[in-house]
Amino acid sequence: MARFVMEFERPLAELEDKLASLKSLDIASTPELAAELADLEREVERLRVTLYSALSPWEKVQVSRHPDRPKTDDYVAGLFDQVVELRGDRVFADDQSIFAGLATLDGRRVVVIGHNKGHSTKENVARNFGSPHPEGFRKAERAMKLAARFSLPVVTFLDTAGASPGLEDEERGQAWAIASCLETLSALPVPVVVVGIGEGGSGGALAIGFGDRLIMLENSYYSVISPEMCAIILHKDAARAPESAAALSLTADDLLRLGIADEIVPEPLGGAHREPDMVIAEVGLRVAAALDALAGEDPHALVERRYEWLRSIGVFSEAG
Repeated sequence: MARFVMEFERPLAELEDKLASLKSLDIASTPELAAELADLEREVERLRVTLYSALSPWEKVQVSRHPDRPKTDDYVAGLFDQVVELRGDRVFADDQSIFAGLATLDGRRVVVIGHNKGHSTKENVARNFGSPHPEGFRKAERAMKLAARFSLPVVTFLDTAGASPGLEDEERGQAWAIASCLETLSALPVPVVVVGIGEGGSGGALAIGFGDRLIMLENSYYSVISPEMCAIILHKDAARAPESAAALSLTADDLLRLGIADEIVPEPLGGAHREPDMVIAEVGLRVAAALDALAGEDPHALVERRYEWLRSIGVFSEAG
């Protein structure tokens, strides 16, 4: 099966393909070819380090969208035991673009919520490419209320370009569902740990993306709007998305610098899809540590600290 290659990776991919072709030949009796192979291996490694060590914000956005990147269900399967999935919003339908359920992490019972992209075209269509409908947010809110009722911490995984923008979504109360979900989340009297594993676009991410700790993967992003939509609104030109990505301060490094993210999980060169098991395991350690640190916190203090933290973000000035 052909691998997916991002546009900025093409020079490296061409060298990697050439290297693979040379390795398939019998070079034991050809010293010249063996020397060329060794030189090419060094060149590939040099280019790989150069390419991935200085990604632009737009290139990081592309990595965050890589189709082979671990999805929420990969983290659920790799980190949690005794998983009981919750389905439906008790109003309209079950939205497969949101996962919600009860699970156990290192002996601790938690509620898990996450955007759910697919691993294939068929899955992506069924899950609306991870863009929730109103019923998805209502399902998430139902899970949050369950967490509050039984004093269970919440772990959420962010991976969406944004909420579904269709007319039928607006007819079913998309904006109201997002606002209600965020209101419930912000007032939860239990610890909330948020993990940015890929995309984090607009209200679709914010609805389940606010809590007591924000852990970001190195090549994930979190933004008020996707770079393409920002470019369309401001410049009437989606091709200016790279420019918008740079201006939005949306990378994990940006969020850490601004005091929004608490920590960054490093990724292997090329992205989390290169060594998914290692990345998933590291995320599990970070989430468990965050839950340990928050265990025993006074519920009122948790909610009050979230409020004060929100008020402390950003600066403003008044003319005159």
